[in-house]
Amino acid sequence: MSRQQLSRPTKLIAALSAVPLVFALAACATPAAGEGGDAANEVVTIGVVGKGDPQWPAFEEAAADEGIEIEIVDFSDYAQPNPATTEGELDLNQFQHIVYLADYNVSSGEDLVPVGATAIYPLGLYSTKYDSVKDITEGDTVAVPNDASNQARALLVLQSAGLIELKSGGTIFSDLADIDEAKSKVKVTALEASLTPTSLPDVAAAVINNDFVEPAGLSFEDAIAQDDPTDPNALPYVNIFATRAEDKDNATFKKLVEIFQTDPEVQAGLIEASGNTAIAVTTPVADLEKSLAKVEADTKAAKG
Repeated sequence: MSRQQLSRPTKLIAALSAVPLVFALAACATPAAGEGGDAANEVVTIGVVGKGDPQWPAFEEAAADEGIEIEIVDFSDYAQPNPATTEGELDLNQFQHIVYLADYNVSSGEDLVPVGATAIYPLGLYSTKYDSVKDITEGDTVAVPNDASNQARALLVLQSAGLIELKSGGTIFSDLADIDEAKSKVKVTALEASLTPTSLPDVAAAVINNDFVEPAGLSFEDAIAQDDPTDPNALPYVNIFATRAEDKDNATFKKLVEIFQTDPEVQAGLIEASGNTAIAVTTPVADLEKSLAKVEADTKAAKG
């Protein structure tokens, strides 16, 4: 999720209006993508956070050229698309990385699975008060996302920037309790991911998920620190298409992943949407599944 993009219009559409839209689109699918039928007659609904991103109209057009009609359903936050996919209101979603999906599956007892990779996005630290991490003063407050997967990653960014020290050394399960306050330069507060940009007037800096950077009037070049998405340990942060386990072998879904990964206009839109920060990946599904299984096992152990 992710980093986890974007010359994009404001996309914070109220979740309460987005969810009924899902029901409407699902009702119009003839037939539903998971029920078989000819691909040319399917309407595949895909949940995203950021429908205005340029890769999506390009994706719709490229899919149509292959006889597949898709509907992109926009959500205002990360909490909505997975439950909608689980309930069959969406066929696919594309907004999250493996760590986020693992936490959802473990917390909800569901079994959504990855069916294709899209990109890795660096996660950035932003400030409207300071031009450099070095300028942040002792005792200042920094905001991070409050969802488990992005919070851990954000804390690792802060540790790499020398702002905090984590007792465990830092893992994908680190949380605020893991901060060694005596050895840390700043205090950390956790907010819902979409609210971290609006906190900037009140904090020294904030780790902001890419989906909310440009709608807040920021640019990706404004980041004063970020993580390294090329690190081999970054596999759990690969963004993915996800669906229900029973639909993981759906031929139409596999074709859509192929289109997304190979169509030049879609890929150009993906890079543009990320402010040239995205690193497109074509990680094999087997590797994604293996990573998900490991992160889920670790997540269960961490949750006791």
